Amino acid sequence: MSGSSGEQAPAYRSILSISDEAAKVQALNEHLSTRSYVQGYSLSQADVDVFRQLSAPPADTRLFHVARWFRHMEAILGGACGRGEPCGRQASKGRRGQPQWSPPAGSPPCKLRLYNSLTRNKDVFIPQNGKKVTWYCCGPTVYDASHMGHARSYISFDILRRVLQDYFGFDVFYCMNITDIDDKIIKRARQNYLFEQYRGKQPRAAQLLEDVHAALKPFSVKLNETADPDRKQMLERTQRAVELAAEPLERAVRGGLPAEEAARCAEVLLEEAKDLLSDWLDSTLGSEVTDNSIFSKLPKFWEEEFHRDMETLNVLPPDVLTRVSEYVPEIVNFVQKIVDNGYGYVSNGSVYFDTVKFASSERHSYGKLVPEAVGDQKALQEGEGDLSVSADRLSEKRSPNDFALWKASKPGEPSWPCPWGKGRPGWHIECSAMASALLGASMDIHGGGFDLRFPHHDNELAQSEAYFDNDCWVRYFLHTGHLTIAGCKMSKSLKNFITIKDALQKHSARQLRLAFLMHSWKDTLDYSSNTMESALQYERFMNEFFLNVKDILRAPVDITGRFEKWEDEESELNKSFYDKKTAVHEALCDNVDTRTVLEEMRALVGQCNLYMAARKAARRRPNRALLESIARYLTHMLKVFGAIEEESSLGFPVRGPGSSLNLESTVMPYLQVLSDFREGVRKIAREQKVPEVLQLSDALRDDILPELGVRLEDHEAEEEKRKKKEGAARKKQEQEAAKLAKMKISPSEMFLSETDKYSKFDENGLPTHDSEGKELSKGQAKKLKKLLEAQERLHKEYLQMVQNGSFK
Repeated sequence: MSGSSGEQAPAYRSILSISDEAAKVQALNEHLSTRSYVQGYSLSQADVDVFRQLSAPPADTRLFHVARWFRHMEAILGGACGRGEPCGRQASKGRRGQPQWSPPAGSPPCKLRLYNSLTRNKDVFIPQNGKKVTWYCCGPTVYDASHMGHARSYISFDILRRVLQDYFGFDVFYCMNITDIDDKIIKRARQNYLFEQYRGKQPRAAQLLEDVHAALKPFSVKLNETADPDRKQMLERTQRAVELAAEPLERAVRGGLPAEEAARCAEVLLEEAKDLLSDWLDSTLGSEVTDNSIFSKLPKFWEEEFHRDMETLNVLPPDVLTRVSEYVPEIVNFVQKIVDNGYGYVSNGSVYFDTVKFASSERHSYGKLVPEAVGDQKALQEGEGDLSVSADRLSEKRSPNDFALWKASKPGEPSWPCPWGKGRPGWHIECSAMASALLGASMDIHGGGFDLRFPHHDNELAQSEAYFDNDCWVRYFLHTGHLTIAGCKMSKSLKNFITIKDALQKHSARQLRLAFLMHSWKDTLDYSSNTMESALQYERFMNEFFLNVKDILRAPVDITGRFEKWEDEESELNKSFYDKKTAVHEALCDNVDTRTVLEEMRALVGQCNLYMAARKAARRRPNRALLESIARYLTHMLKVFGAIEEESSLGFPVRGPGSSLNLESTVMPYLQVLSDFREGVRKIAREQKVPEVLQLSDALRDDILPELGVRLEDHEAEEEKRKKKEGAARKKQEQEAAKLAKMKISPSEMFLSETDKYSKFDENGLPTHDSEGKELSKGQAKKLKKLLEAQERLHKEYLQMVQNGSFK
């Protein structure tokens, strides 16, 4: 009852002082008409005192406030309290007051933490604006085919993006850029244009030879100056290939061979010398290429290829895509404001960022991500680009650490008008201008590859904070780890450069994604046969589980049969299920640790497999609802990670090649007919003793249908089948072990232990005399030599396996 304490005391004292009961009731009614009270609340002593003075509720219906109050008091107090009796809540007339309720203590929620390169710690992720997350990702420089290094970044960020929005429920606004103005693009575009022009002129054989020899001279100088042994070896291979391709053409010219033969030799030489001639032509004629359209054709082609690769890899497209060529006016304005703010200066038509002045400002800090790299001239020059590190350009800077915001264009480079003369954007400024145009003065997440931390991202931070005059342009910087190929850095010089299209020839997009999920997004990922074999095994393991659950769910059952009584086994599996879900959540909160998540999912499937096996062994049906619930959860998590590309209610979808048709739902009625027909055929085959039909039936079940994503089980013969499989697997394992043991034996030692047969051996371990000391015949020696040579091949294969890491 509210309002009956403190502030009500004066009114009650006045009512208590009235001696006439009728007048008392009238005054009480007027007072109660201004109050509200709720059953179940505690009462004041004043309420109790007035109630004890009344003999009965009023009969006058106009005094309904008092009547209602009286019944309420009577229900709670059980009638008028006698003197000395405690007044409080009591059971009366079958009515009780509600007991006090307390909320559970609960446990603190697990908070998402992300590894932030700005702090080098896992920081609690707190977006600036509720659940909305603004995210900018550094996109590719499109001058060549996308490779597995690109896949490393963009698949990893796709996984993070999906987890944030589809698991944690954030509203992610994802922006990415395309760099289509860059020193690499300019040089490659010029080279391609000049080479095609040269090829189109169809130079005579003698002229082609003369030009190739002219191009070989600067190439040889570059070769001699190269210190990196791998790159040097690659250049040597190129030089040798060109020289070998030139020899047939030289013979054709000297020998006066038919024009057709000379033309064929010239075409071969042109192809082999393409890179060499392109570089030579660029050095001599590059300054004459002035048409901006020449520099846009190359990036447009490779951007289209990049988008196709990303679509094939099931990488979600960005919400907004920006191209440098479309943002030149914004970039010019961005640079101008940095100059106006005092952190940029114009020098010889170029604009540079003043790192010394910026770093000395109390409001700012230069080199936030990698402070130890500040002053690394090699890294700084790589960031400026091959066309921008000439002696005259370097002399334009106030400090060696300063970097270009805007570059005055040289002859042979694209250019745009600006207040400082014709020029082009610097590399770092593009991301700052485009991201700021879309996301403003401060974004939640900025992402890129690990190798972009310095100088690219440190320079981005500096120039953006100089523009906005703040110290918080990026809140969380996420950097994906490196990708290596079988333990080595990917490089064309090492001949281990793998494009995304190359990788997709060997493995599916799902298999590649599973390989990435099995590693931390921020650590180095080694792309190798072992890595991919682990991914393939995981996919097979999960798919086998999904097929088994689908087979159980296909078994006909009435509606009530779907819900069966749980025994201890179901309760234990369900407890484990929820424990695993908790572990998955904690792993995702811990820097989106997908590696641990996949292991927890694998362990859950393992427990399900044990449960199903135990049920089958006991000839009891597994609980459909529980297994379906677990399978749907696992399907959902694989969807969250992008490992299931299409709509699928349970497991990996089965679709027709190049079609959106869901084969599983389409063929299900026919599959049931096939299953019944097969059971009938098997029954007749057993009765008539026709093993060939049984073998065909088993092949359909074990080999053909699983390849199509279908599992059929002969439930009455499962134990027999399991034993048969185990026996076959054991036999295969024994055979492989025996073969491996034989492969390990060195050829020089294979006969030495056979002292019961041979007594003398030559330096290669080949027997020369039998156990009695008699020299072996030529036929015997020849036979043993063949055995030794066969062992040499086997042992060599074993050593190769060890070297490649395919055997441990």
